[in-house]
Order: sequence, then C-alpha cells, then structure tokens
Amino acid sequence: MLTHVRLGLVTAGHIPLKCVLCFAVCCVAGDIAVNDTSAASAASQAAAGVPSSAPASRAVLDIEPFFSPPPEFRGRLGNYRSVLIFDDGRPVKTAADWQVRRQEILKYWHEVMGPWPEVIQHPAIQFLSKERVEGFARCKVRIEVAPGNVQVAYLLIPDGTGPFPAVLVTWYNAASSAGLGGRPGNNAFGCDLARRGFVTLCVGDTGNFTNRKQEYDGAVQPISYLAYCAANCANLLASLPQVDGDRIGIMGHSFGGKWAMFASCLYEKFACAVWCDPGIVWNEADSNANWWDAWYLGYEPGHKRKAGGLSPDNPRTGAYKRLVEEGRDLHELHALMAPRPFLVSGGAQDTIDHWVALNHTIAVNDLLGFKKRVAMTTRRGHEPTPESREQMYHFLEQFLK
Repeated sequence: MLTHVRLGLVTAGHIPLKCVLCFAVCCVAGDIAVNDTSAASAASQAAAGVPSSAPASRAVLDIEPFFSPPPEFRGRLGNYRSVLIFDDGRPVKTAADWQVRRQEILKYWHEVMGPWPEVIQHPAIQFLSKERVEGFARCKVRIEVAPGNVQVAYLLIPDGTGPFPAVLVTWYNAASSAGLGGRPGNNAFGCDLARRGFVTLCVGDTGNFTNRKQEYDGAVQPISYLAYCAANCANLLASLPQVDGDRIGIMGHSFGGKWAMFASCLYEKFACAVWCDPGIVWNEADSNANWWDAWYLGYEPGHKRKAGGLSPDNPRTGAYKRLVEEGRDLHELHALMAPRPFLVSGGAQDTIDHWVALNHTIAVNDLLGFKKRVAMTTRRGHEPTPESREQMYHFLEQFLK
C-alpha cells in the first residue's frame, strides 16, 4: 500500500485557515488499476477497427443552429447593464481593455460573495473501490474539495489509452450522476460521458453548510463556495495521468447547473461548460429560479431567511440583495466565459428569451474575434430529455475532443 500525506498552512486574503492534514492517494497495487482494459475488450475494438481510446460510433448531430439566436432576439441587449462599459463609464474598445474589464467584474463579484480561500493545486484523492462497467471503470473515491472538507465522489475512467478529455459533473449526489440509484435515465451524465470516452468526476453537494470550516461562515456565499470546490476538483482532474489537463469541462442540471455556471465563470481552467436549465438570469416571478435562497446567494450571517419566494415578510437577503439593488445580473458572470464556449440547455427556467442576456457575451466574443462560442437549446419542461442530453454530449465532444 502506497500512502502519501501532505501537511500545509494555507492562507487566503484575510481568511486564516488552520493547519490542514490532508491524505492523498492510497491504492493497492492491482486492485485500483483503472486502465486495465481487458484483452477481450481490446480484441473486439481492434476487430471493429476502432482505436483503443475511441467510443463506439454514433450519428453526428449538427449543433451549428444552437449558436444562432432566433431573428426576433438577435442583437437585442435588453435592460441589462453593459459588460463592455467600465464601472467608471469608459467604453471597452479593445481585447486588452476587455482583460482589464474582466478583472473588474471578477473582483466585484468576489468582493460581494466573499473571497475564496487559496485554490488547492494538488487536491488529495483516495481510491476506495472499483467496479468494471461496460466501457469504463467506476471508482468510488474520497477527494479533498476544500481545506478540511473531504467528500465521497465517483471517478469514471473509460477503457482504452488516454489521456482523455474530462468533465466534472455536479448534482445533488454523486451516485446518480455515476449511474447508481436515483434517476439514472435523466441525470446519469457521468456514466453516459464515460461511455463516450470522457473521464468524469461525479460530485454531490459538498456539504456547504454542514461541513464548512467555521472560518468560511459569513465569508463566502454557498454557491461561490461550491464553485471553489469545483475549481479544486478541476485541479484534481488535471493531476490525473488519464486526463488531458487542457481539455476539462463541467456540466450540471438544475441545482447542478447553477453550480456548473458559477464554477466555469469564476475559474478559467474549465475549457467549456454546459448549464442545464439553471435559470441564467434573475427572475423573481419564477419561484424555481431561486437565487435569493440562503443556499445560493441569500446567505446572511445572523439572519435565517425562510425558504421560498420573495415577499415583504421574506425579503431579499445576503449578497443577492446587494447585487439586485446595485443593478447587477448574472449576464456579467456569463461574460467571464469569453472566449471559452458554453451551452445553455434551456427548459422551464431558461426560455428562448434568455438569448437577450446571452447576447452580451456574444458581443464580448465579437470584440475578441471569436464566433460561435455561445449556444442555447430549448425544450418543454425542466427535466433533461433524450434529445437534450444528446445535444449536450455533442457540444462537449465538439469542444473537448
């Protein structure tokens, strides 16, 4: 058994973190060998003329139309604050200007939501078990998502020879994304992508209230803390020998979509992203677009806001209150993605008119000289459909393979 232990003192801005004892990879030779493609599998691939790292052939889906707003929304910017104007009123005219403006937006949001602790460059991972599944190995792992916060997750590694592209899958629980229990038909993104030749790390709610270190309380809004955990997971993926560190994406649905959106916008290591019906803008008329709740942006130390819609008896709180009062909206975060590509898989919460918000990121990409970096699809209902899942998977294949 090989065991590695790391001991370090981490500081982040004004937030001192205690000395953290972190475990690292602990594996039993021959037991957690994750690239042990069987001879039979290799032979069958060779007989079919398929390269060892390639997934089975599938019909190619044309995703070109997803990058074009409908004519009635093309070029419309609505009442959203322009991301191409500095806070002091100066226009953003060049790509160099945008880099300065980007930092201004990023600094503002971190200041409102609370500064992150220092990102962990080499998070610890411990392999707990492994099972063979058709086309990939499913490993149950314990990972370091933040200093002092260790969570169980699932790492899925496809058969064949890497390095592979990778996708972090965010959801309420890691098992469902990995194809275990829950509603695997709708939410087994990690399992589906592993069969398509992606390494996937499936993570669940990282205990943003119950498992947070006391030092974080009142300092980082829950959704930003989750994004911070995702950033550490991206670094973990990049450290694996089976992963190409330049080809790491993120995707999630609903709560997981909110998580994936904040993580990809706030951390540039994510090369692309899929946000499945998270509610990409404020919408106080929709109780399910509940960014104001305490577990997203409404956390306020010393005040326990009741869950549910906004009312005079249950008003805005926390960072959400300040953001709305200062005229900010989530389109500013979207713009931080440019020129990295992203897809909004819209449903009940993200309807076709949300192209108006997305046009602001298109304008940034135009300034930077990039086309076809912002995509959106729509469907009826909130839950992913077979068609919408194929659209999301093809998007990731186009930009990560």
